[in-house]
Amino acid sequence: MPMIGHPAPQFTAQAVVDGGDFKNINLSDFKGKWVVLFFYPLDFTFVCPTELLQFKEFGSQFTKLNAIVLGCSIDSVHSHKRWIKDDLGNLGYPLIGDVTKRISRDYGVLLEESGIATRGTFVIDPEGMIQYMGIHNLNVGRDATEILRVLTALQSGELCAAGWKPGDKHVKA
Repeated sequence: MPMIGHPAPQFTAQAVVDGGDFKNINLSDFKGKWVVLFFYPLDFTFVCPTELLQFKEFGSQFTKLNAIVLGCSIDSVHSHKRWIKDDLGNLGYPLIGDVTKRISRDYGVLLEESGIATRGTFVIDPEGMIQYMGIHNLNVGRDATEILRVLTALQSGELCAAGWKPGDKHVKA
């Protein structure tokens, strides 16, 4: 099970990039960048596209923070490609196909009884260490603006109170 302050589980997997091309990616490809890795249950569902499209909407803000966004589900890259073509449009970030469920299992988000991943989000620092993780119910979508807030707070290196936003004062130790 992954833990805060520990190395993120490494993986190599096929992903859909640039709206339809297939590419093998490895987590270590992104050393030196912050990585926001999020898992979602399935393609062609109801809540999932709202999350994927919101990460797309805020893509330039993640880029400004030297962060790469990676989406992952247990679907194949062929399913991802079709969903992107039919419904989502180019996302601007890779969608990883985890048909073996190894990545989902390694990150502790695989629901063994159903065989799908729950909604898990991991922020990995430029050295490959997990600095944030959130795992929650299938029915509730996450908010990319909260992930941006957390990423900005982590990058500040300071103590950040509940509700802290960029521009707010930091807590003094």
